[in-house]
Amino acid sequence: MMRWRDEVNAICAALPGAECSDPWGGGHDCWKVGGKMFAVQGVEPGLSVKCPDIETAEMLRETTDAIRAPYFHRSWVKLPEGSDLEETAHRIRVSYGVIRAGLSKKLQASLPAWEEN
Repeated sequence: MMRWRDEVNAICAALPGAECSDPWGGGHDCWKVGGKMFAVQGVEPGLSVKCPDIETAEMLRETTDAIRAPYFHRSWVKLPEGSDLEETAHRIRVSYGVIRAGLSKKLQASLPAWEEN
């Protein structure tokens, strides 16, 4: 059985144009599309993802186990390691979509096609 972190990395890797790096060193999995982060797993367990807005992030913090993602804008949340994979995959896709939509039209056009679910 795959570890949760490996499952999350597999979900991120399957997204068109997604690339992983460790920009700060020390074992971070920083997932980017078009050079912009959409998901980060650090040395501390959990996954940080971007929400469409601050209100969505606040709602998730109030109604789920999500917390404010340390070192990130208030529109990011951190999901605890071991969170439901279906919900985690949804949050990853939302984050990816928000970041991808914010890229320039030219950069978006250079990426592989993606159909939002």
